[in-house]
Amino acid sequence: MLDITVIILTKDERLHIARCLENVNQIARKVYVVDCHSTDGTQEIARRFGADVVEHDWPGNQAEQFNWALDNLTIDTEWILRLDADEYLLAELINELKGTLPVIQNNVNGIVFKRRHIFMDRWMKRGIYPVKILRLFRKGHGRYEQRLMDEHIVLNDGQEYECFNDFCDHNLNNLSWFCKKHVDYAVREAAELLDLEFRLCKKPENGHLSDQAGSKRRKKHSYARKPLFW
Repeated sequence: MLDITVIILTKDERLHIARCLENVNQIARKVYVVDCHSTDGTQEIARRFGADVVEHDWPGNQAEQFNWALDNLTIDTEWILRLDADEYLLAELINELKGTLPVIQNNVNGIVFKRRHIFMDRWMKRGIYPVKILRLFRKGHGRYEQRLMDEHIVLNDGQEYECFNDFCDHNLNNLSWFCKKHVDYAVREAAELLDLEFRLCKKPENGHLSDQAGSKRRKKHSYARKPLFW
């Protein structure tokens, strides 16, 4: 096992949680499922796969829920991995981590993965691949920024290492669920653009974004400053 604690946030994830836990149990020394009062048996499945289940009311967004977990859970591993219940690591990435993590340089505090989006059981190779996301970080060196949309884990110091292999975002819900989810994303994205223009919310926490996330953020800021209908 690698010296990793996995944190998974859940709300009615019966469809995905067993697959996710079976996957991370190959490498993680500790797994926490931070649940928001699921009613579909998510908690029982998680416990059956050896996860520690902690119930916590939804604070409003994933960033706050995850940061609450960082502040309140007992984490005694060197590394922390953040995964959604509908995500899993490919076997190639697991093998890469087994070879890389024990010998990685001390100044590397964050590990960036490439996300493979699988929609309706098909890998969406064009347009959005690869999205590079920092998901694994040393304890005490990473935290979610507070944003309405497009929130990322930021490092407070140290360097990043980018893995060659992928993890998968593979949701098994139907098309109606997917459409509803992205309507919600669109609302949050609109609110985020208004926030960029009028500074309605507090500033995000200081920290270092991964290269791809930083570039995307700069483009959004540039877009928000341009005249209407530009």
